[in-house]
Amino acid sequence: MHKFLFYVISFIAISCQQQNKATVPVFAENRAIAHRGAWKTQNLPENSIAALKHAIALNCTGSEFDVRMTADSTLIVTHDNTYAGLNIEENTYSELAKQKLKNGESLPLLKDFIKAGMTQNDSTALICEIKPSSIAGKNELLAHKVVELVAELNAEDYIGYYISFSYDILKTIKKLRPEAKVQYLDGSKSPEALAEDGIEGMDYYIDVFRKKPEWIASAKAKNIRLNAWTVNEAEDIEWLINNDFDYITTNEPELVLELDN
Repeated sequence: MHKFLFYVISFIAISCQQQNKATVPVFAENRAIAHRGAWKTQNLPENSIAALKHAIALNCTGSEFDVRMTADSTLIVTHDNTYAGLNIEENTYSELAKQKLKNGESLPLLKDFIKAGMTQNDSTALICEIKPSSIAGKNELLAHKVVELVAELNAEDYIGYYISFSYDILKTIKKLRPEAKVQYLDGSKSPEALAEDGIEGMDYYIDVFRKKPEWIASAKAKNIRLNAWTVNEAEDIEWLINNDFDYITTNEPELVLELDN
């Protein structure tokens, strides 16, 4: 009887492990990161759940989105520092959410956005851009709240990278979760400086790399992942592919997928 119970328990444990393993996404092997989701060809709102879902349907390797925090410390997904004419950091979520997106979606809560990105998705990483706060001292709180929410949702495996123009936000994330991967957006740090601080990627405006092409080889030598934004023209996309960039952040993911084959 004891032996039988041992086998039953062992079978259940192995089954649970296999189920957990099966839920870990394996991101698509292409360079296309949909900028604010794949919205353009479908006339969807940028940073909408619909745009995220279309990026997943396209099998993009990543879908980027922007995170801000309201006056009542609610994490939302939107790009600008204002929404519907209201300053995000000076208004509560309930005030901001009175205006829906053009497709009828509510202004996305980060929690709901991540949950949507974890549903029927085995190909597309969530690329979480944390927008720096204009209020002194808020960046650390913002980074803490985002990392805590991701952990609460057990969504760590779905976050391909945290990205930001704030170096302090990225360093805070690395302190909170050393295994998290981050990319810097500002364009002011050399590959050597990023490597020294444990920053995994440089995600710079394409002209930065055109002006400093030596950074491309240096990044590869330092195992720094290369990404460029926001690249929409075929000539620029092909230049990045020819220089073997890891990722291309774009408003034209269909074009990147077509050229990157």
